[in-house]
Amino acid sequence: MKAYQDGTSKLVESDTQAFGISIDSATRNRNFAKSLGLTYPLLSDLDLKVSEAYGVLNKQTQFANRTTFVVDKKGVIQYIEEGNSAVDPTGAITLCTSLHKKSDAAK
Repeated sequence: MKAYQDGTSKLVESDTQAFGISIDSATRNRNFAKSLGLTYPLLSDLDLKVSEAYGVLNKQTQFANRTTFVVDKKGVIQYIEEGNSAVDPTGAITLCTSLHKKSDAAK
């Protein structure tokens, strides 16, 4: 989460909105975000519906697997990074920058 915060300016430059989703409560997410100085929203998936819909819910442990998704403005998933490497925003930032450049070129 902190690495994404550090990359926020690059995401803003590429017309990208970052947010996190956690199975923790909104209160825990708010406290966690404050402790890390996050400026992007953390959403609560307390009922696990989003985690299940995106296929990242580990049903045995009832935890969501760490995953990064880049969803374009049409709602199409363009990129998925799973596991421990999902905390590194490099791939997501690269793709968002590329999508933004394509969008600008199409105008």
